[in-house]
Amino acid sequence: MPWRYEEEGDNSWGCASWFEYLVVVVLSTILLVGALVLTLFWVIYYRGGFAWSENPEIQFNLHPVLMVGGFITLSGFSILFYRLCRCLKHIYVKLAHTFFHACTIPCVVIGFLAVFDSHNLANPPIPNFYTLHSWIGLVTMGLFVLQFVFGFFTFLVCLCCENGTYSCRAAMVPIHASFGLVTFMLACATCVTGLTQKAIWKLGSAYSQWTEEGIIINAIGATIIALGVVISFAVRRSNAPATAKVYVTERL
Repeated sequence: MPWRYEEEGDNSWGCASWFEYLVVVVLSTILLVGALVLTLFWVIYYRGGFAWSENPEIQFNLHPVLMVGGFITLSGFSILFYRLCRCLKHIYVKLAHTFFHACTIPCVVIGFLAVFDSHNLANPPIPNFYTLHSWIGLVTMGLFVLQFVFGFFTFLVCLCCENGTYSCRAAMVPIHASFGLVTFMLACATCVTGLTQKAIWKLGSAYSQWTEEGIIINAIGATIIALGVVISFAVRRSNAPATAKVYVTERL
C-alpha cells in the first residue's frame, strides 16, 4: 500500500471525503483542459493561428499554446496523477508521472524556440530576456530540468537497488515534492505575467475598454490562478483515511 498507517477504528472514507476527492479531481481536470482550450481559442480566433519562421509574428503564437500545454496542462496532470491515483501499483504511477513530464519537454523546447525566433526575425528585432516574464520563465525552465533529471535518477534508476537506496529516496521525497509544487507555481506566475504583457502590448488602450480579446486573456489568467489554488490543495490533501495515523508519507 502507498500509505502505512495504524488502524484506529473504521478507516474507510465517508461520503464527505469521497465528495471532496471527486470535486478536486473533476475541477482540476476541467481547469487543466480549459486553460489549454482557452489559449488555443485565443491564438486561433484573435491572433491569426500558427506559422513558423516565414511569419515571425504568427510564429510567436506557438509560444503561449505550447507553454500552457506543457508547463500547466501536462505538468498539472502529472502532479495530480501521482498524488491521487493510489489504486494502481506505485511503479505504474511513477512511470505515468514521468511520461507526462517527458511530454512537457518538447512542448517547452519548441515554445522557447518559437518566441526566440519570432523576436530575432522581427523587423526590427525585439530584445530578449529583459522582462520579468522572461526572467521567471528561465528560472522555471531551469528548475523543471533539475527536477526531471533528479527525479528520473533518484526514483526510477535507483530502484535497481531498491533496498540499498531506500533511505536516500525517503529523504529526497519531500524535497522533490516541494520543488515540484514550486516549479508549477512559478509556471503559473510565468503564464500570468506573459498574458498580461501580451495584452498590454497588443491591445494598448483598448485593453481597458473590456474588449472580447481582453476578456479571453483575463479568463485564461484566472483559470491558471485557480489551478494554482486547486493543485496546491490536491497535493497537500492526504488520500489516506481521516482516522489513520500516517507514518510514511509516500511509498517509494
